[in-house]
Amino acid sequence: MHRSPVLLSLLTLLTLLLSAVSWRPWPHLRANTTDLAFGDNKKFEGSSEFVHLKYHMGPVLTADITVHTIWYGTWQRRQKKIIREFINSISAADSKPPSVAGWWKTVQLYTDQTGHNISRSVRLGAEKNDRFYSHGKALTRLSIQSVIKSAVSATTRPLPTNPQGGLYLLLTSDDVTVQDFCGQVCGFHYFTFPSIVGYTLPYAWVGNSAKQCPGICAYPFAVPEYMPGLKPLKSPNGDVGVEGMISVIAHEIAELASNPLVNAWYAGQDPTAPVEIADLCEGIYGTGGGGSYTGQLMDDHDGATYNMNGIRRRAYILVSVPAIIRVGDAIEDVLKVMR
Repeated sequence: MHRSPVLLSLLTLLTLLLSAVSWRPWPHLRANTTDLAFGDNKKFEGSSEFVHLKYHMGPVLTADITVHTIWYGTWQRRQKKIIREFINSISAADSKPPSVAGWWKTVQLYTDQTGHNISRSVRLGAEKNDRFYSHGKALTRLSIQSVIKSAVSATTRPLPTNPQGGLYLLLTSDDVTVQDFCGQVCGFHYFTFPSIVGYTLPYAWVGNSAKQCPGICAYPFAVPEYMPGLKPLKSPNGDVGVEGMISVIAHEIAELASNPLVNAWYAGQDPTAPVEIADLCEGIYGTGGGGSYTGQLMDDHDGATYNMNGIRRRAYILVSVPAIIRVGDAIEDVLKVMR
């Protein structure tokens, strides 16, 4: 179907305004100034004096969440396995604490206007391989939506379209460039435009930065060249690029669940520039984190660093997310750092 240049120009302008629903893991420079302890094993690092999260009456993902993945470009089997097992760890109740599933319980605290919480269930859904780079090796924000359209409208094994519980995750290999990648973002989320895809679907894009900017998007497993005194941490899964992706994927899934249409949980007055739940903890991976310090983390017997356990003895580093504490009719937000 032919689309007018005016419509495409408007869509391009809108997508360019959405850099705030994007993320890069380089740590922020804010100091933590509040230290609240809740229970024996929980540590909370305060941020509420900087930013207050507010609910803006939009939906959150309360139905069972199914993550449909698009593998764009060239991927190794072991890379796919690391990412699949991370997604399957989100709802794995039997993982050793501190666990990915325990981290997700904090995300579950967020509710919609009817009081229903974000779903506990997150599972891996259908997958689509786009190994021949159907839209080229240089993608824009709009062409990312075209990749999703190709996946849901394919003549063979199209991805199912489920606007309620479906979440669409587009992952680009290390030889694919994406608009604003490395310079401004490592990943972002939004929803698809019916004029392009045919449906309104929440989606996220995350790129493999291994060959382009590992010091920016795979921190703390790689560090920027202009900081030679800072040593990178050892990756628990043996792939720095994918390790960085895991952290960004976790960030984007948490924000998609709590703000899928960019009208639910965020701070700030401008919905095109929201501060979302994982943005508040940027660069904080453990107790005491802030500035260029990641916080207290754990090391395994091989010297690899992690803060969360997954299934099948997997380990990962995930950004902390803020918990919300209800005091009467008020909502106080604090940064929960999992131990």
